[in-house]
Amino acid sequence: MTIENSDLATPAYHTLEGEAVLQLLNSNAQGLSGEEVLTRQEAFGPNELAAGKKISPFLILLRQFQNLLMVILLVAAAISFLLGEHLDSLVILAIVLACVILGFFQEYRAEKAAAALQRLAAPHAAVLRDGEEVVVTVSEIVPGDILLVHTGDRIAADARLLETVNLMVDEAILTGESTPVAKSEAVLPAPDIPIADRLNMIFGGSVATYGRGVAVVTATGMNTEFGRIAQMLGEVRAEPTPLEKRISLIGRVLSLICLAVAIGAVLMGIVKGYGWLAMLIWGISLAVASVPESLPAVVTGALSIGATRMARRQAIVKRLPAVETMGCTTVICTDKTGTLTKNEMTVRRLYLEHRRVTVTGSGYEPKGDFHTADHEILTLANPVLHTAARISLLCNDATLKQEESAWRLRGDPTEGALLTMGLKAGLDYPHLIQEHPRLGEVPFDSKRKRMSTIHQDTAGPVMYLKGAPENLLPFCVRQLTTQGEKPFEEADREDILAENSRLAGSALRVLGLAYRRLSDLPELTPESEEADLVWVGLVGMIDPPRPEAKEAVSRCRRAGIKVIMVTGDHPQTAGAIANDLGLMKKSGAGQTVLCGQEVNQLNDEELLATVEHTAVFARVAPEHKLRLVEVLKRKGEIVAMTGDGVNDAPALKRADIGVAMGITGTEVTKETAAMILADDNFATLVAAVEEGRAIFDNIKKYLVFLLSCNLGEIIILTGAFFLGLPMPLIALQILWVNLTTDGLPALALGIDPKAPDIMSRPPRPLTEGVFTNTVNTLLAVIAGYKTLIILPLFAYYYLYNPTGATDSEQILPHAQTMVFVTLVLAELVNAFNCRSSRLSLFTVGPFANRFLIAAVIISLAMTVGVVQYTPLATLFHTIPLDWHDWLLAGGLSLSLIPVVELTKLALRRRAQ
Repeated sequence: MTIENSDLATPAYHTLEGEAVLQLLNSNAQGLSGEEVLTRQEAFGPNELAAGKKISPFLILLRQFQNLLMVILLVAAAISFLLGEHLDSLVILAIVLACVILGFFQEYRAEKAAAALQRLAAPHAAVLRDGEEVVVTVSEIVPGDILLVHTGDRIAADARLLETVNLMVDEAILTGESTPVAKSEAVLPAPDIPIADRLNMIFGGSVATYGRGVAVVTATGMNTEFGRIAQMLGEVRAEPTPLEKRISLIGRVLSLICLAVAIGAVLMGIVKGYGWLAMLIWGISLAVASVPESLPAVVTGALSIGATRMARRQAIVKRLPAVETMGCTTVICTDKTGTLTKNEMTVRRLYLEHRRVTVTGSGYEPKGDFHTADHEILTLANPVLHTAARISLLCNDATLKQEESAWRLRGDPTEGALLTMGLKAGLDYPHLIQEHPRLGEVPFDSKRKRMSTIHQDTAGPVMYLKGAPENLLPFCVRQLTTQGEKPFEEADREDILAENSRLAGSALRVLGLAYRRLSDLPELTPESEEADLVWVGLVGMIDPPRPEAKEAVSRCRRAGIKVIMVTGDHPQTAGAIANDLGLMKKSGAGQTVLCGQEVNQLNDEELLATVEHTAVFARVAPEHKLRLVEVLKRKGEIVAMTGDGVNDAPALKRADIGVAMGITGTEVTKETAAMILADDNFATLVAAVEEGRAIFDNIKKYLVFLLSCNLGEIIILTGAFFLGLPMPLIALQILWVNLTTDGLPALALGIDPKAPDIMSRPPRPLTEGVFTNTVNTLLAVIAGYKTLIILPLFAYYYLYNPTGATDSEQILPHAQTMVFVTLVLAELVNAFNCRSSRLSLFTVGPFANRFLIAAVIISLAMTVGVVQYTPLATLFHTIPLDWHDWLLAGGLSLSLIPVVELTKLALRRRAQ
């Protein structure tokens, strides 16, 4: 039996009986056969969201020839070859191809680094096939599959429920509903009810938080409700970052200037009697070397290297220019759970027999002790602790499993904390559930705020309960002590309620534990059986802050970045965590906590004024996140916003940097975001800010070096014409200078080590571009000084022939070789100067960048070969130099260091 796409045209599966849905989908309760699955996989494709278009390496290679100047140069080289200049044209071709290959690998690496490391929303799922339960990858699921849903599962596709047992599903990522929804298999007659009210349907990307169910898959991939949202978001075009716009504009302006100068130089050369073809090739070579048409590629290359570094630190960049924006972030709006905290609920306090008990250990690892204020260690020998641990284990639907060195929870985090506490006490969980099997249950609901289970005991059935203390206490008539059960007095109740308030005020989530022995196994109902209870104690738990989060918040403060916690959690809990992390440190009037309801009562101007002294926004909805981003951006802030649910997508899209969670985040949110935190860790986000700052610094170094070199070259080469001198360099030499200096040394600057003060200075203003007054001054000094030393050097060697060469045909090549060598050496020295536009070379360390040292050595060795090795010297029309010439060229080049050092010193003093 097969199913066609047209068979799935009916969307209202919720209005049909389960059997009718199975028939419509040509499926059955035993699941599909293996052969049918293959047929449907071919028909419907993989069950995954559509991936973005990938650019093939071949297209990247072709893109290198989109540079019109490069194409013209190749054509000119071909013409030169046809006219008999075979050697020169072949060398030009080789250099051009070397530039193309360098550009290809640079851009290919950028494309690879930019690819998002996507984690599937549900990597595996349990299904029935041929009557057997099997676990398959989510991409293999097809319409008609029978999906088996358990507590903690992320739903793999849209499906119609056939069976349910207390199934609760968290659909917040799709509907924004903050509490899990109770599901059932009952038919819903209305065909057009909202998704949130389709209680007999489950949707891909949502999470089963309680119970279990069986469902038949009705839609997969982009046909799911999840996929439709992804498709809509995919149609929104992202806005270029400020850096992209600035670099493109600067590149266009400088290109026009350089082209105009090159054309003028070519025309002047032709007027002076040079051949038109020679001058054409020379002019194009000058344009190729000086026109900064590669500025966008330069930026992309630096960003790609930075993105790779960030990926190693668990921050996955989807759009490379977003890295730069990350570096000028002024406000980080971050979730609490899982980002600032570990997302591992941990029991910290017990209140047993009116005594406070501290529980050690953290997370889900079942290691820890129970000790009282007077340092008494409690064990299972204490009957109250024993009973509390037993209730925590048996009145529980979560499971813990050790995977390698980590403990993984399957189920609700609160139940995971109770399970861990019971195991810490020393109970044998497998033996306990075998000896005390569950006989019945009344699941938790938001009205009763408690859960009850009945288990077999040696003395007969016993009911165990957990829930909100204020909801359990009214039904308690006795309390458990080490001497046995005792009457429950009003004073006892008041003391417990007071302790409950104290624990809640400390940001702990508090549950009460109780039990009742039953005479027989009744028809369990809350009204009849959840009464005459025996009180056991209070359990206080918390999702503890990540150990590294406090230091990360402190680093943000030193870097001038405001951190705002934006959470759906209770204000007291959020405030306590914020205080623990240092977010509530007083500044002026101090920092406050603002609730979503209070945000609703403020207009935008009032919210803008309030956000200045607000560290925490609690009980917020997705629309509050979006509004907060808009208000902050109106204030001129550069905002990074974290999120994980589908409803967070608009806020992430609106933020300057949308940051999705890699573990808990949905595929839609990851697609929307500019960055993904693979470990969901706030410290990783701060590390990304640090890397962003470092990358922008390196882009600045890269561009200062590139443009100071190119600007110096064009002034020297055109200046010689205006002084009535011949060409200081021929076309091949110009191309070689471009290849050796703009290649490896420039790339090495793109991975320069971070400055030591990078997180101790305020964020760079958004309006501040690369070309600040400091940068412009350095460009002028470096290009001007190179002109002052190289043009007189050329004139001296050409006009005065200091070496006493007798062959007049050797005088000009000798002078050109001196210009060639001095220019290359000066630009290699300049690479070290450009490691910082503010700090002295000796402060940042001349040998700190080992890649730059290697690049300079390689470029120098290549240049020595081109000059001193006769076959290469013949190709490049150079003259081998003696040691006096090399010493003079080296000395003049090294003199650039003190000139730039004095310039930096003057700039630092002026800034003070």
